[in-house]
Amino acid sequence: MFEEITNEWIMGEDKPFASCHASHLAVLPDGDILAVWFAGSREGADDSAIWCSRRTGGKWSQPVQIAAGEGEPCWNPVLMNLPGGELLLFYKIGRLIKEWRTLCKTSKDGGRTWSEASELVAGDRGGRGPVRNKVAVLSDGAWIAPASVEDGIWTSFADRSDDQGLTWKRSEDIGIPGIDRKDIHAVRSDIPVSEQSFYGRGVIQPSVWESRPGQVHMLMRSSEGFIYRSDSQDGGLHWSEAYPTTVPNNNSGMDVVRMDDGTLVLCCNPVGINWGPRTPLVLMASSDNGLTWSEEAVLEEGEGEFSYPAIIADGDHIYLTYTWNRVNIAYRKLRRS
Repeated sequence: MFEEITNEWIMGEDKPFASCHASHLAVLPDGDILAVWFAGSREGADDSAIWCSRRTGGKWSQPVQIAAGEGEPCWNPVLMNLPGGELLLFYKIGRLIKEWRTLCKTSKDGGRTWSEASELVAGDRGGRGPVRNKVAVLSDGAWIAPASVEDGIWTSFADRSDDQGLTWKRSEDIGIPGIDRKDIHAVRSDIPVSEQSFYGRGVIQPSVWESRPGQVHMLMRSSEGFIYRSDSQDGGLHWSEAYPTTVPNNNSGMDVVRMDDGTLVLCCNPVGINWGPRTPLVLMASSDNGLTWSEEAVLEEGEGEFSYPAIIADGDHIYLTYTWNRVNIAYRKLRRS
């Protein structure tokens, strides 16, 4: 289904940091690609900041730091193209995930320079706005930001803005029925995440799409061995309880995009083990709005961590970035064949 056009790393060996993770990307009006991620000595360290690189003429620029936490770690940047060519950057800041706050910056020159940071929702603690996947623009013009909270019991929610990000309305929590705090225990893993992540159970880090006007859906990372799903019939204001799909999940990030003909393309690690291996990394497709899925391509396999994909579509092309063993960010471009 897909023909590979580009397969490359963003950085060379002279990186100014030891560890990088949680990338995102945008296709710019002139065809350049902008990628962002957080990086530092390790995930959750106070020196973890937001970095970016721009692909121009087939070459990536040297990474540049564009946001820092002033003594606290930064996390999970998300890019959004705005009308007129402006870029919007969301990112998290804070030592405790359950107390994250969401900051924003804008760029009018394709990511070369950025505004000062401002809070997405003044005074928020817990992390409003997109937690790591792209904002969806609905047919009625509303923005839906897929969000989640990690505080023992993990839950997702949707943030809706009807005024292009000036104000936001939070949905109710979206969770797995029956999970109780007494059932939550710390899990051990060699995956180099922040230690606080190993204590928790539920669904987080949604990815959203609209199938028909007002009908919005999300897929969610889970601790239960499968990707979970929720659906909204009113433009993301109210959602069903989370329910399992047939796609295995290793409690790691995934992302889905809807192409112009309605085909869904999902990038994930289809491993049904909580905190299981973050390999292989595959592309899957669905022609029935996510009811069934077929494997289309294996992007990475073998020992290693190939995780946290970000996927966007532009016409017949698919663009991806993802973590490559915490030492680089991989970039792929594919075309529908």
